Amino acid sequence: MDSNASGISILESKIIILLNKLKENHLNLKTLQERNSLLEMQKMELDDQMKNLKEENKSLKIANNLLGSNEGKKQTKAKINSLIKEVDYCISQLSEMN
Repeated sequence: MDSNASGISILESKIIILLNKLKENHLNLKTLQERNSLLEMQKMELDDQMKNLKEENKSLKIANNLLGSNEGKKQTKAKINSLIKEVDYCISQLSEMN
């Protein structure tokens, strides 16, 4: 009978240890999920910043080309042609409304 009580006592202590580890793992998981969410938000912000900087860089290249730089003339001409087409389309849409 004494060995059964000893075995139950050992089993209880192991269960307590496992429950404590489970609680600790749950807290770690929650912390990691919060950190992951934060990092995802930071990544989205950095992606937006990068997108804005790329657009700004593209605009600066076009402005530089318009000021006389020989680099990227094809890009500048393509952008101007694209803008002209957009303006023409808008004019045609306005004309159709009248």
